[in-house]
Amino acid sequence: MAWAQLLAVVGYAVAQLLIVLYASHRYLLLWRWWRPARGHGHEPAADPSHPFPRVTVQLPVFNESRVVERLIDAAAALDYPRERLEIQVLDDSTDETRSRAAAAVACQRARGVDIHHLHRPRREGYKAGALAAGLARARGELVAVFDADFVPPADFLARLVPRFADPGVGMVQARWGHLNRARSRLTAAQATLLDAHFFIEHRARMNAGLFFNFNGTAGLWRRSCIEGSGGWSHDTLTEDLDLSYRAQLCGWRFVFDERIEAPAELPTDMEALKSQQRRWTRGSIQTARKLLPDLWRAPLPARVKIEAFIHLSSNVAYPLLLALGLLLLPVLLAPTSLPAAVVWSIQAAVVALGVVPVCVFLAVGRRAAGGDLRQVLRDVPSALVLGVGLSVNNARAVLEGLGARVGDWERTPKTGDTERDPARRRRYPSAHGLAGRSELGLAAWFVGVSAYAWRSGQVGALLFTALLVAGFGSVGLASLRASLASRRLGDR
Repeated sequence: MAWAQLLAVVGYAVAQLLIVLYASHRYLLLWRWWRPARGHGHEPAADPSHPFPRVTVQLPVFNESRVVERLIDAAAALDYPRERLEIQVLDDSTDETRSRAAAAVACQRARGVDIHHLHRPRREGYKAGALAAGLARARGELVAVFDADFVPPADFLARLVPRFADPGVGMVQARWGHLNRARSRLTAAQATLLDAHFFIEHRARMNAGLFFNFNGTAGLWRRSCIEGSGGWSHDTLTEDLDLSYRAQLCGWRFVFDERIEAPAELPTDMEALKSQQRRWTRGSIQTARKLLPDLWRAPLPARVKIEAFIHLSSNVAYPLLLALGLLLLPVLLAPTSLPAAVVWSIQAAVVALGVVPVCVFLAVGRRAAGGDLRQVLRDVPSALVLGVGLSVNNARAVLEGLGARVGDWERTPKTGDTERDPARRRRYPSAHGLAGRSELGLAAWFVGVSAYAWRSGQVGALLFTALLVAGFGSVGLASLRASLASRRLGDR
């Protein structure tokens, strides 16, 4: 065997082993999810003998003219004592959002709501900078955060505030809902991925006393937790993940309450989703680089450290998957002396430990969100294909996250889309140039690899190549459509 082929085979084996380890970790999460909670499952009632704590609701927005009024109206409708509630619209906008927000705030102030429109002329620190600037002027003991596309339910504060009767609780995270889950295959797939993240991951980690994170929105913080943990920082693109880990390293406990759902809009085109994924992926790697050394040195149980490492580094699976695909052809071309039975056994083990846990994880999450068998069978494959297709986009973000430059905080366009009120005529441009070329090129490549595997009798590789063709082809076509639509919008 030539040295190049040997290196390809070794690289393929290493990438395959690491992917299997990350994927099979979902079996452990499912086990922890299934076990009873450690005292977090009940929902405490408010104690009428204690006064309601003052709450500041922060609404960070940047060029969100489609949804800013809906957000302000929802925040003003929160069922909480008026004299104990303060709302801040943290507006860094440079477009018509600023005037819309100011008008909506003035309307609510006329109704007696304590709401303030705070505009920064310079967007220093992006969202983290806006939250920190607002906190400096806030009067609340507790601080709630809602992104522009969220519509918090009226009882959000009334149900979450009692959790802070425990002085050790620093943050309570609610579950994300989906305003437009049924809009398309793309939104249904995203919802399935998020359902598994919230219902399974968050609950499993909380049940086991492990670290988990605030998701940037639909959560309630204790102000002293934010300030005592170093405050909001903009040296990563995921200020929420960064502060979450710093707070838990300081000894604060987090609570996830899946009973409280805060619905939000899912991106409706592929390029908008890819911009969101780039930010999340790059930021998670930056946070891992920043905090993993402190985590390893901290006086924490080994199981907490290991889970935190897996959590913060899990996006490394994207470049590993891409490497696995690109090394497949050299591996197929390399001679092998292994018996056919051994080769099939290895492939079966990879499926059982690499593909099956991901599918089961997604299926359980979809069922927990109320999906029936038909919806599970429809949405889980879509989510799996979407995850594979995003590997090019997210692998680039992982490599960028390993670099020294923080990068720009990419805004994910919001359109105000809901299942009852589609926003097809209210789109923001979401792409520049002609997108999807990398994914479409890879899809064509793996069609060729599939043909070779079929002709050479190595049919065990066809499941993997079919998944790669479906993932890259669907994401590439959707990206191309989104970029063409953006071009048409730009020409108007």
